[in-house]
Amino acid sequence: MTFEEYKGKTVFVTGASSGIGQAQAIAFIENGANVYGFDLDEQGLGKLFHQYPDQFAYKVGSVCNKDDVEQAFEAAISKFKQVDILLNTAGVLDGFAKTLDTDEVLWDKIMNTNVKGTYFVTNTVLPHMVKRKSGVIVNMASIAGLVAGGGGAAYTASKHAIVGYTKQLDLDYCREGIRANAIAPGAIQTPMNKADFEGDGEMAKWVANETPAGRWAQPHEVANLTLYLASSAADYIHGAIMPIDGGWLTK
Repeated sequence: MTFEEYKGKTVFVTGASSGIGQAQAIAFIENGANVYGFDLDEQGLGKLFHQYPDQFAYKVGSVCNKDDVEQAFEAAISKFKQVDILLNTAGVLDGFAKTLDTDEVLWDKIMNTNVKGTYFVTNTVLPHMVKRKSGVIVNMASIAGLVAGGGGAAYTASKHAIVGYTKQLDLDYCREGIRANAIAPGAIQTPMNKADFEGDGEMAKWVANETPAGRWAQPHEVANLTLYLASSAADYIHGAIMPIDGGWLTK
């Protein structure tokens, strides 16, 4: 998938060291964009820098830490002068824990990363976009933000929050030149889901069988959707939650 319009643009990606975030970073780089990655895991970020030293820069830090986020954004501006596209991709799972199995520590971990982290990063980058009267934000929701069964109590609650936050974000700032949407993945084979494939892989097989498409998706498929959703071809798509779930929601 090729988009000439990304040449000279800058993309800020959270969760860029692996999985969907890394695939998004690579997809935009290969379409000519500069990418600034932000993640707790330096190994994956360093690997991207080694592969794309002219187009990729990064900072190690947590989306839960406001100072880390602000320092990363300042470094991105210093390096690439602007941020045109924000991809709030960082997130964590809760092991499908029911509410009575979810202690306060787990609840806070999920909410601080998935919800507050998205809020911190957005509120750091958004003023820059508003000042320029131009910007695209793509948040990472989930099918768990639309139906039950895609995660545990905390994860499902967090992704429902991202759905609502995305809609309100677009409504509040679309007249300021900002466009916000979210992607709702189903079964995507990433390091975050590696436990499903361990041992005999019965959980992974079950998920594939329960998915109408009959398989897990790969991270680059979500990255391809992101390329479209962030492009001018999708300019009239506002506040939408775009499923990429192999038909899971049609059941």
